[in-house]
Amino acid sequence: MANVLRNSAKFGFSGVLSQLSIHSRHGRECVSPCFSLQQRNNSTSPKIKVDLDSSTGVAVLRMQSPPVNSLSLDFLTELCINLEKLEMDRSCRGLIITSSLSKVFSAGLDIMEMYGKSPERCGEFWKAVQEMWLKLYGSNMATIAAINGSSPAGGCLMSIGCDYRIMADNPRYSIGLNETQLGIVAPFWFKDTLVNTVGNRAAELSLELGLLYSAPDALKIGLVDQLVPEDQVLSTAQDTMSKWLAVPDHARQITKSMMRKQTIDKLLSNREADITNFVSFITKDSIQRSLRMYLEMLKSRKA
Repeated sequence: MANVLRNSAKFGFSGVLSQLSIHSRHGRECVSPCFSLQQRNNSTSPKIKVDLDSSTGVAVLRMQSPPVNSLSLDFLTELCINLEKLEMDRSCRGLIITSSLSKVFSAGLDIMEMYGKSPERCGEFWKAVQEMWLKLYGSNMATIAAINGSSPAGGCLMSIGCDYRIMADNPRYSIGLNETQLGIVAPFWFKDTLVNTVGNRAAELSLELGLLYSAPDALKIGLVDQLVPEDQVLSTAQDTMSKWLAVPDHARQITKSMMRKQTIDKLLSNREADITNFVSFITKDSIQRSLRMYLEMLKSRKA
């Protein structure tokens, strides 16, 4: 046990992946929390769709990668490219992120990006996860997550990377960083983002217990800012964005940077070590065996 604790302190993703499960807890919608399996196909359809309204300066970014918007390398790359384009577009002042899929915002990291891959590929994938967070958390745009479905683990990270979160008022939808329930530990920058969002005590309870919060419970601890009927999530986000854009851009951007700079700088100064540690962990034979067991479990449940 002491060795496990030391390893966990060294790197957030240490743990026993064989404890992974995909059961539904408390009757909530379950979308393979923390690690999800993105079905492969030969489709070249874009995984991200962006609509920019030049009259309002607001872009709506829709994730559209069935079945659950898994964060694969291709998905993350496409997402980051679109975020960078919007960031460089002077006409774009606000960004709303939502899902085109039913019942799910994003189910988190794609397990196939971590199983049977070379160290180089694993490193490329983890760098893309970092890049997604850096672009969202440090964006000059006002950003709102319009959460119209469950959003565990990596999906939660994406949500709390935004300035404001509006979630569908459906108790079957859940959100949270639930890594410890699956035998792993959230990286330090996941933890820091959650602490900045809900405070140290709530974050400590959330992370240690690996809690997935129903929409009402997420509102109570401040993990989301507002609940609205499911069919009003996007329209409410658009109305709310007008309030954010009523603030002069420079004042809002400088304030945001002041609040978030320390957290961003912490990852930037440890980025290569974070990648190295992730690759070292995920390529271990024992972890690869656990990932294989998880994949076999998913396949048996589908059968």
